[in-house]
Amino acid sequence: MNPSSRPRQPSRAAPAPNQGPSLSAQLLAVARALQDVRQGQSARAVLGGVDPALRAGVQALLMDVLRVLGTAEALRAELAPRKPGSAVDALLCTSLALLLPEVPRYDGFTVVNQAVDAAKKRSATKSQSAFINGCLRSFLRERDDLLRAVAQESVAQYNHPQWWLGRLQKDYPQDWQAIVAANNAQAPMALRVNLQRCSRADYQALLDEAGIEAVVGVGDAGLVLTRGVPVDQLPQFAQGWVSVQDSAAQMAAPLLLDGLAPQDGRPLHVLDACAAPGGKTAHLLECATDSLPIDVVALEIDAQRAERIGDTLARLSLQADVVVASGSDVATWLPAVQARHGVQQFDAILLDAPCSASGIVRRQPDVRWLRRATDIAQLAAIQRELLEALWPLVVPGGRLLYCTCSVFHEEGEGQVAQFLSRHPDAQRLPAPGHLLPQLREAGHNSLGSLARDHDGFYYALLHKPLR
Repeated sequence: MNPSSRPRQPSRAAPAPNQGPSLSAQLLAVARALQDVRQGQSARAVLGGVDPALRAGVQALLMDVLRVLGTAEALRAELAPRKPGSAVDALLCTSLALLLPEVPRYDGFTVVNQAVDAAKKRSATKSQSAFINGCLRSFLRERDDLLRAVAQESVAQYNHPQWWLGRLQKDYPQDWQAIVAANNAQAPMALRVNLQRCSRADYQALLDEAGIEAVVGVGDAGLVLTRGVPVDQLPQFAQGWVSVQDSAAQMAAPLLLDGLAPQDGRPLHVLDACAAPGGKTAHLLECATDSLPIDVVALEIDAQRAERIGDTLARLSLQADVVVASGSDVATWLPAVQARHGVQQFDAILLDAPCSASGIVRRQPDVRWLRRATDIAQLAAIQRELLEALWPLVVPGGRLLYCTCSVFHEEGEGQVAQFLSRHPDAQRLPAPGHLLPQLREAGHNSLGSLARDHDGFYYALLHKPLR
């Protein structure tokens, strides 16, 4: 879509002083965060260092900026062909992003005035406050012409790097524009009800009592809010009645467990490889019943991320054996796990492999700007190594669910096709394959409902036949 043709929406004025931090303070923090992201830090890590009093507002603004950063950078190049210093450029691009029609948070003159105030508050930008003022006012005067000037630049039009667009065009020649449109939208807030605590219908009634509207989502436990809320407003969240998890990710545990049954009265032994932050680990345990006891080993290479698994399980009052180790370095962790659990192999393995995260950029819009084209082959090599290391640990008659939050074929269908060519003993069971990010308003979404609005994901279910 030509940026200049997007419908304009009403803007709102900057908050009054008694309503919280000034817009200039938020702009300054967003610009600093954008600098850090451009230097390779994730938005999540950067936001963790923001003043708590500013964090909520800065996060919302930063996500807006990152979703339209390609357009903002192209406009900056039109207004200032000689790129300014990093601090000035970050503040200028931040401000231009918030002046775009698709980011209708504030009126134009408020943004300009607050951006100039922000520039004056930082030594790295103070001397360029007049330059910033001139560029932004030029944009307000010439907005339609400037938007037309950058409309034919693909990065500006679609707000994805060129290499990313090329890969989508190759993998999805008919659907790539719909994928991009979904990526540039805000994701819905999806919930997974802990069925060990209450039914989905009962929890939906609790939401209704709290004035929070939700519709039925995927599986037996999914709900999707028509409007997101802070988690502390969700009834019984701290008590473990519900978790926030995208609808596509909620498919993992049922896919892996459906049709499996323990033998000789023992529990079903499950390995969750690459388990942090623990959402899928918890879902596996929530699927346990008296007739289907489940024993889970949660494997995570990063010790700090492994702590998040423990936090997740503690809130839900669930238990798993959390092991800090590399899934591909089996010899370093398997003997101890075998000693504790009395098994040589697992009935089921969930491999949520490290990937480009190309399917979840609407939730993490910084990913598209942080990734490089060369990352995909490197990640595919890690995925291949993990598959090769873990497949021997599947008991005959068991299964392995390979999944990634990626839409790129090299990390999904291509990876599994190569695996199957190397392992004639592996058989495919029904699984969704590539799930594309859905945008319920878009014509390509045949499901056409909020309940089926989900991230991009890939699933392949591999069965090891009995010898």
